[in-house]
Amino acid sequence: MALLDLITSPDPTVRDQSLDAACGKLTLAELLAEADALDAFRRSSGNLYHRVRALLFLYSIHRFHLPLRLADTESSENPAAIPFKGYENLLGRRFEEAIDVFLKTQRTESPSDGISSALAAVYQRLAFQTLADQVRRSVRSVSGNQWMFRMGHPADQPLRIRPEISRRDPATGTYPILRERTPVRMDLTHCGWSDIFFLGMDYPEGAKVLNISIDLAVHGRDQAPAPPVEASLRIIEEPILRLTSVDLACSAEISSLNEVFDFAKDHLGLLKAAVIASGIVPPGIEGSGQSLADLLANVVCPGKGLELVYC
Repeated sequence: MALLDLITSPDPTVRDQSLDAACGKLTLAELLAEADALDAFRRSSGNLYHRVRALLFLYSIHRFHLPLRLADTESSENPAAIPFKGYENLLGRRFEEAIDVFLKTQRTESPSDGISSALAAVYQRLAFQTLADQVRRSVRSVSGNQWMFRMGHPADQPLRIRPEISRRDPATGTYPILRERTPVRMDLTHCGWSDIFFLGMDYPEGAKVLNISIDLAVHGRDQAPAPPVEASLRIIEEPILRLTSVDLACSAEISSLNEVFDFAKDHLGLLKAAVIASGIVPPGIEGSGQSLADLLANVVCPGKGLELVYC
């Protein structure tokens, strides 16, 4: 039985078999042949579910199964080194080019643990990049979201803070706080994001997920469970975004659009993503060279900004 059958077979008794068990019966040469077939299949398949599953099969084969077979064979006196060009492509997220370089080295210089390790890394990243690209395409295809990707200037921003939040309290001089609380979600059987809608469209039978929403309480302290995830928003007197994560004890004052899209700068990447997804800082304005203060002037008012606190 070919490993491709575990992906394409309409028979659940075949399709639902363990990859580990199927690979355990194969020799080194047979595993390499199966890997070549999977790579050719994922390049040509028009089914997203099939492509992603083939990529993750290839990751597993090169990370866990081929190294075991290679350890059982006599090692070459000159094992194949990881080519620098492939490494450069991997770091530059040019995954297809990296795969081609690594596979060419594997064929010309013989398989090795190092090349399999490099291929495992790039196949895994390409699988998740494939999912991310589809999310991006799906989000952009929804008519209600398209303005966020077309907007390149602060003057085009249609969102405005509601009047109730922009009026100061006469007694304290402070702005009202908008607070949202929600239960935490726990996936009991999420099966590698199988509930993602576009995988479900290609393979509906596999998009079955069991998850629950949970309120929490400290025994002996709280009277009743309550939603544990909380976010608060208010207007501040500076034209900046002030982001704070109470759990991570991390805070940042952001004064430029480039900082909003710099997810690796600090531990506030999730909050930055929320600001972008909400449309406050639309994704279409990334790299425009425009001013965050001008954008906030349209959303809030000139000279004002927003503070978002998450805990």
